[in-house]
Amino acid sequence: MNRERIIYELKKCGLKVTPQRIAVFDAVINLNNHPTADYITEFIKTNHPNIATGTVYKTLETLVQCGIIKKVKTDSDIMRYDAIIEKHHHLYCSESDRIEDFYDDELNEILANYLNKKDIPNFKIEDIKLQIVGKFTDKAKIKGATKVISKTKN
Repeated sequence: MNRERIIYELKKCGLKVTPQRIAVFDAVINLNNHPTADYITEFIKTNHPNIATGTVYKTLETLVQCGIIKKVKTDSDIMRYDAIIEKHHHLYCSESDRIEDFYDDELNEILANYLNKKDIPNFKIEDIKLQIVGKFTDKAKIKGATKVISKTKN
């Protein structure tokens, strides 16, 4: 996503466009690996050494509240961030904390149909996110590595 698109997304949410918001949003997009707030801060400080860690955390929360990015919580209770807001799920490696995006329209349909048939008292479903926990069998065990796995509609 280019700078103009980032500015557009911030304005669309009614947010003031600041260098800090641009830097944080850009970092989440460009890191593309479900980064932690600390990793985002470290990444940003290479070009913006004066940005405060608290500013990064507050900006991330603001971007989440506006729906520009999403939180992804790991089994080890580490909060990570995702700039991909289109419907997808996550494959989470219990050994390395590696997270990969998983797209499957058929699975989305199955989950939606199943839950629409259930009467869950006093609860309104807003979104369905599935985190599939397991272990990757490939050699890439880089902490936080991301690769998109796609499954097309039949």
